[in-house]
Amino acid sequence: MKIQGRMFIWLSVFILAVAIIYGLWSKEPVGTTALFMSFGLSIMIGYYLAFTARRVDTGAQDNKDADVADDAGELGFFSPHSWQPLALAVGGALAFLGVAIGWWLVYISTPIILIGLFGWVFEYYHGENQNQ
Repeated sequence: MKIQGRMFIWLSVFILAVAIIYGLWSKEPVGTTALFMSFGLSIMIGYYLAFTARRVDTGAQDNKDADVADDAGELGFFSPHSWQPLALAVGGALAFLGVAIGWWLVYISTPIILIGLFGWVFEYYHGENQNQ
């Protein structure tokens, strides 16, 4: 994680320099604001990765002599059969479509989003997967 943290911090320094030069040269507020916001996002990610790298064990990506196989192993548990992301995607698509078509569509998409969200959060609290 140390490498990724350094990469994002250097990327944020570059974006800051580009934002300053772009803002002074173009005098265009929207692009300048977007670049400064990109700087803020990249510095947050870089700080998080650098902060977390101090508290976890050194990974294979931080060792210059490591092989690809050194980082192999279990990454975590991922639900193989969940339908809840589909409900969230449909609800989110309808909500963003509501901005273009009409705000009434957001009222229709809100229950779909809430059903998908609650279903995803509480997926393993009931039914056949309760003990996983």
